[in-house]
Amino acid sequence: MKHLSTNKALIAGMALCVSMTAYTQSKIPKYEFGINIGFLVYQGDLTPERLGSFRTQKLALGLHASRIFSSSFSVRGNFVYGKLRGDDALYDHPDYRKQRNFNFISPVIELSGQLVWNPAGKNYVEKGFSPYLFAGAGFSLLSIKRDWSAINTSYFDPETSETWAGLAADSVHALPRLLPVVPVGAGVKYFINSHWAVNAETSYRVIRTDYLDGFSRSANPGLKDHYFGYSAGIIYRTGNMDKMACPVIKY
Repeated sequence: MKHLSTNKALIAGMALCVSMTAYTQSKIPKYEFGINIGFLVYQGDLTPERLGSFRTQKLALGLHASRIFSSSFSVRGNFVYGKLRGDDALYDHPDYRKQRNFNFISPVIELSGQLVWNPAGKNYVEKGFSPYLFAGAGFSLLSIKRDWSAINTSYFDPETSETWAGLAADSVHALPRLLPVVPVGAGVKYFINSHWAVNAETSYRVIRTDYLDGFSRSANPGLKDHYFGYSAGIIYRTGNMDKMACPVIKY
């Protein structure tokens, strides 16, 4: 009789454990939502700086939502709104830049989908650092406003200068409005608790155009244009962590 009672207790305990495990598994975080503020940095013909024109960087706002699939992988939808700007006149060297005096500005609305990989497998970490890498594809909506009205005609002779010949070609070339982009980047999150985290990340956009700044033949047709961004923000993660663990039953 005592043995039968023990078996009943064991079965009841196992049933309770299975029920509690199923419940807590349903509470494992599945979604993250975040907002970031940072800068977009133009790279192209209107800056001599290899890393981009930090002198003309513009504020950018980012929103993102992620679906977490495992401790290592998630898929993220990303939205960025900002501006890109370049200006020859900001650079003293080489001398021709102030004389050429090209400039441009464009708003940027970027939408992309990204695969996010957490190499440390810490998507479910309750507190502490969680590094990540990401890559994806999307598009940017642009409205490029270029200006060459301040070019020094004494320095660049309209009759002989290749710059003017290039401007003739550039002026009739259609500027991109909807630009495919491939964002790749890295970041790190720090979870304060199971729901809230702060993050910082940087991302580079691989694109295939030399008209992001509105100029090509009149500047450097062999150099493609790009841009990148860096930002910091806040993340909210839904759900609760699974803290339940069934004890080992001895009998």
